[in-house]
Amino acid sequence: MTPTLPTGCVIALLGAESTGKTELARALAQRLQERGIATTLVGEYLREWCEREGRTPRPDEQRAIAEEQTRRIEAAAASGVVVADTTALMTAVYSELLFGDTSLHAGALAAQARYAITLLTALDIPWIADPLRDGDHAREPTDALVRAALAGAGLSFAVVHGTGGERLSNAWNAINSIAGSEGRARARGRLESKPASWSWPCEKCSDPECEHRLFSDLIGRRDDTPSPPSSET
Repeated sequence: MTPTLPTGCVIALLGAESTGKTELARALAQRLQERGIATTLVGEYLREWCEREGRTPRPDEQRAIAEEQTRRIEAAAASGVVVADTTALMTAVYSELLFGDTSLHAGALAAQARYAITLLTALDIPWIADPLRDGDHAREPTDALVRAALAGAGLSFAVVHGTGGERLSNAWNAINSIAGSEGRARARGRLESKPASWSWPCEKCSDPECEHRLFSDLIGRRDDTPSPPSSET
């Protein structure tokens, strides 16, 4: 199935370090292009900056990096669909995590709200060391901050699980479902940019609400399990 994505549609990938964002972004852009959809892959400007400068940015350099990421995404969106390998929100989260600076969140979240689809890569693949990465210990705090920022702003997102082809398939299913939901909403004359809730056609759906339901079900089953009889001595 090929999603119906209008010019200007941005598929934004977010996630902690070493969660497969770049590989997934490339695979999605390639698949969309193969399906005849004009698509531009926008890479992570923060990594480009660090590779060029040979260091990580100072606190006062973070804002310009976030703004350049947003500028590149918006420029690419003028000519077709965009797959963004991270957005300014990741720079804002890193700034908060490393420097305690939350001043970038407002602008980053305003930009994020303009993107049609947000995919969050899960922490279910192995850590791969890289000179520009902070370390495996930073993945969970980063993931938590991204989720909190999106939830606090009321922005919907899909969590993408799986390895290799499964991860790509789950992301593709999410894109198709979200695009289909938006199309049905427009057909009914609704003006909201995103539907209030999303549903996926498979049990490994990557829906954050479904994640919550699965966790709740597990807890419920554990609580309902009868305790073993105590032994008498």
